[in-house]
Amino acid sequence: MFFYFLLIRIAALCGHKKAQLLIQGQSETLKQRTKELNALRGSVWFHAASVGEFEQARSMIERLKREHPEKKIVVTFFSPSGYEMRKGYARADGVFYLPFATRKNARQFIEALRPSMAVFVKYEFWPAYLKELKKRGIPAYCISAIFRPGQRFFQWYGGASRKLLKCFTHIYVQDERSRQLLEKHGITACSVAGDTRFDRVAQVQRDNVQGTKDLGLIERFAEGCERVVVAGSTWPEDEKLLEQYIQVQRDKVPSTKGQCKLILVPHEIDEAHLHFIFNLFKGRFVRYTRATATALLHADVLVVDAMGLLNSIYRFGHVAYVGGGFGEGIHNTIEPAAFGRPVVFGPNYHHFREAQGLIDAGAGKSVKNSTELAAALDYALDNHRELGEKAAEYVQSETGATDKIYGEIF
Repeated sequence: MFFYFLLIRIAALCGHKKAQLLIQGQSETLKQRTKELNALRGSVWFHAASVGEFEQARSMIERLKREHPEKKIVVTFFSPSGYEMRKGYARADGVFYLPFATRKNARQFIEALRPSMAVFVKYEFWPAYLKELKKRGIPAYCISAIFRPGQRFFQWYGGASRKLLKCFTHIYVQDERSRQLLEKHGITACSVAGDTRFDRVAQVQRDNVQGTKDLGLIERFAEGCERVVVAGSTWPEDEKLLEQYIQVQRDKVPSTKGQCKLILVPHEIDEAHLHFIFNLFKGRFVRYTRATATALLHADVLVVDAMGLLNSIYRFGHVAYVGGGFGEGIHNTIEPAAFGRPVVFGPNYHHFREAQGLIDAGAGKSVKNSTELAAALDYALDNHRELGEKAAEYVQSETGATDKIYGEIF
């Protein structure tokens, strides 16, 4: 753990922006915010690594605040991106960086906050904090967790890690395989509840159907076109394949009428990445933040260079492509599925239970190259209604985790 934090400090000194934000935020948490933590004593403490994990807790947080407004809620993040995006979150009474997980920091943070309970999301297993919570008799829960045989907990050298899991009062896992794996290794305070992300995306879908977000430019771009692909959280490898597909579609249908359109929402929107995208999609593309009605008429690619819109954009497409599958792993496939959109993604999906679930439901397809991508998108576009119904049914079948967990711990 010491070497991990040391590497972060070295990265910050070398100019890494996220590492610098993290170091800055860490210095503020205990030195400048102790009084704020003291004022929030007795809070229910939720901890998430970043934005994705926070969304897994969000339905529970908002239900707790709605049903028990007298309860104080504190949210912590480890990631700078999570903190920066949600530091103004109105349903929390306080949002902080989690101090680096040293024994001293854990002791000082928990002493200042004295939470009534702690809820960790999915993969957040910080030894110093869990041990301090257990020492003080403060209930600690892990929600939406998922375990696999290859993880360190289940290796010959994983005794200390398995012992750490016993610090939790209860672990709520996504599937039966995870429960059996934990039970096999002597961790019995666990049960299957499912993945709370399904509840969150179902709520987002309902909110968007009710028109909570005005995206008139995007609606105008997609209007009247019967073949619209929304590509979300894309990386360069995804974008290269999508450009080849769109170019073939242009050759097939030279005019905008009847042509396939692409709404591209990249994972990173720094100028370097945007410059790469603009060079790649030569010709008929338009940049969202600079779009005009005239430009939209002559473009078949809309590049969305703004944050926080993706989960509202999927409803404008007929098929979704989710990026990341040619790198470390695909991003959120549940969001487009909740809108009743078939989903296509790259080959690195095997650690994502929901992606396999979509494939099994006949609503998802993994591709390895441009040929497979073209075939998958063509088929999905031609059959988007039927496949979309399967996607929506799958999401609906997986909801309910929030109710189960909330009913037991609150």
